[in-house]
Amino acid sequence: MAGVPEGFKPHLRKSGLTDPWEPLYSRRTDEAVILGLLAAEPHANSRGFVHGGLIAALADNAMGLSCGAHLENATGLVTVGMSIDYLAAARLGQWLEFTTTVLKTGRSLAFAQMLVTADGSPVARANATFSVQRAA
Repeated sequence: MAGVPEGFKPHLRKSGLTDPWEPLYSRRTDEAVILGLLAAEPHANSRGFVHGGLIAALADNAMGLSCGAHLENATGLVTVGMSIDYLAAARLGQWLEFTTTVLKTGRSLAFAQMLVTADGSPVARANATFSVQRAA
């Protein structure tokens, strides 16, 4: 996996939305699930930059997975709200990393923030609120 930082492995959580963006990578820490990818043509808009929609979708995914890792007896999370600020353009060939900070998890809500970097430089930041789903 040339160009993939040490500690990242193929991401095990697959979905129809992310399938066209493979390969995706992840690294689990005690605090978060960090996603990563090498920016390529399937990730780009018509101007050759990484598409903001891809960044938003993967930010949502990483924040949700990270919050879920802090919860017990939850059956899932549903995004209630998310905001994202784009700080700079990410370009083809760059390593994008989605790093979450879980702010709080409770019985019914979870909160997280995220920094997205391209080759270590910030390109986006996001905040999200999730509804915690539990078995009835």
